[in-house]
Amino acid sequence: METLSGAYRDLIKEIMAVSKLARVVTEHNVYQEGDKDALRLVDRLVEDLILPGSGISGMDHLNELFRKASEGKSCLLLLEHYSNMDLPNFSYLLRKEPDHGAEIAQALVAIAGMKLNEENPAVAAFTGAYTRLVIYPSRSLLSLDTEKNKEEIVRSNGINRAAMKTLLKIKVEGKLILVFPSGTRYRPWDPTTKKGVREIDSYIKSFDYMCMVAINGNLLLIRQGDMMDDYVNRDVVRYTAGPVVSCAEFRNRTREQAQAAGIEDKKQATVDAIMENLEKMHLEAEKHRETLLEKQGIVKKDPET
Repeated sequence: METLSGAYRDLIKEIMAVSKLARVVTEHNVYQEGDKDALRLVDRLVEDLILPGSGISGMDHLNELFRKASEGKSCLLLLEHYSNMDLPNFSYLLRKEPDHGAEIAQALVAIAGMKLNEENPAVAAFTGAYTRLVIYPSRSLLSLDTEKNKEEIVRSNGINRAAMKTLLKIKVEGKLILVFPSGTRYRPWDPTTKKGVREIDSYIKSFDYMCMVAINGNLLLIRQGDMMDDYVNRDVVRYTAGPVVSCAEFRNRTREQAQAAGIEDKKQATVDAIMENLEKMHLEAEKHRETLLEKQGIVKKDPET
């Protein structure tokens, strides 16, 4: 199998050449619009790898959520996370949908960790194709020493304050805020990467409605390292959007269930319920995808463990 950097070296160079991404994140540039020139090139990669049968189930739910966002309601999309192609694939497939798909893709604003901008220029170029609100993730904050990293802590606070201020504004302007509740890509050798991060409860608390979206199939098989080290994989990719849910009702229900079960951390219990729902959706959708794979004579591939 070939790595992304090996199989698409020339295309990656093209994407990097057109990218206008602000690599260094500050409190003044946390909201970053997607670059159409980079998007056109990333689409070429998706088109080369994605197989017939790929698509989105539950477009009626996404349309309903989009209507609510258009009416000024704050709306969340909570997606599983398997690779850095999850957003590119989702955007591409949305824009192929005839019923408001392109409008929904245009309305997406992904919450993204700052390392996508700063660590690898090739990864950053891919990242810049999509509109994002950049944050300093909690996982990164945990690694900072209060004495040794004082300046970085000040920087992280400034970035996150600016991001939250921007979020309060844009979430009622017809945008669909896309969040990966696991906070990182799932790594099969590290089961903790499929656990939802506690801070997602704050998003659910402050939004009106949400849809959960399962992802089945992947164009990149994750390995140790970053996106450029992943194996490319031609595959049938399916996204399954669940029903529109009231955030308040969902959160209140899960907190009541946690209370009845004697669970003290109600915030984590809410996020755990999100991840459990996504896993159920994923397993059910995989049955359908396996039928599509069988019809095309495709053998499922698993990432390196």
